[in-house]
Amino acid sequence: NGSVFGKDQPIILVLLDITPMMGVLDGVLMELQDCALPLLKDVVATDKEEVAFKDLDVAVLVGSMPRRDGMERKDLLKANVKIFKSQGTALDKYAKKSVKVIVVGNPANTNCLTASKSAPSIPKENFSCLTRLDHNRAKAQVALKLGVTSDDVKNVIIWGNHSSTQYPDVNHAKVKLQGKEVGVYEAIKNDSWLKGEFITTVQQRGAAVIKARKLSSAMSAAKAICDHIRDIWFGTPEGEFVSMG
Repeated sequence: NGSVFGKDQPIILVLLDITPMMGVLDGVLMELQDCALPLLKDVVATDKEEVAFKDLDVAVLVGSMPRRDGMERKDLLKANVKIFKSQGTALDKYAKKSVKVIVVGNPANTNCLTASKSAPSIPKENFSCLTRLDHNRAKAQVALKLGVTSDDVKNVIIWGNHSSTQYPDVNHAKVKLQGKEVGVYEAIKNDSWLKGEFITTVQQRGAAVIKARKLSSAMSAAKAICDHIRDIWFGTPEGEFVSMG
């Protein structure tokens, strides 16, 4: 709908999956075609990296072993090194050198490093990984506490790895109340909540979602990816900053 790359930017979407999943991927392709999206110029489904990564402007690497109930992100490390090494090598060989690479598959920070090291001809600053979901979760918790919308909250920070050891920081965060921006600490007036329950809720939100729906976050992760790419593509509004790995 133009919310990521702009209202006038046509998109060619290339979908890569493993060979056994090509039937499912073809179903996704058909649904995308049936959406009749005005900016979707073409959709390509493939199991070949040389096709998927050819001349890419943006690569979103979501393919990794899924996290299950009771698993930590570090448990995924060994299984995913092979995937991201292969995809990094393919990016290096086939993609544009200006390609922007966003790593989503967990553990995202380590997978991003693996992909980057496997693509030495692509500038390191072109690689980033998703902490925007944690960022959005922090904004949402503040908004819920104050009875405002998430758009009224800005400048939260997620420090550290995308894991249960992350540190959500609202020391610089602002919230709009009755048309005026004030600091989050000043607005909430509950330091013990901000230094306790708020932090643990954000840290453990992914695990809570998995426990409830038996699957990793889906809609919220997709929204976070869109937010992340838009801010890389266009930059953030003046006076506003966001979190990326």
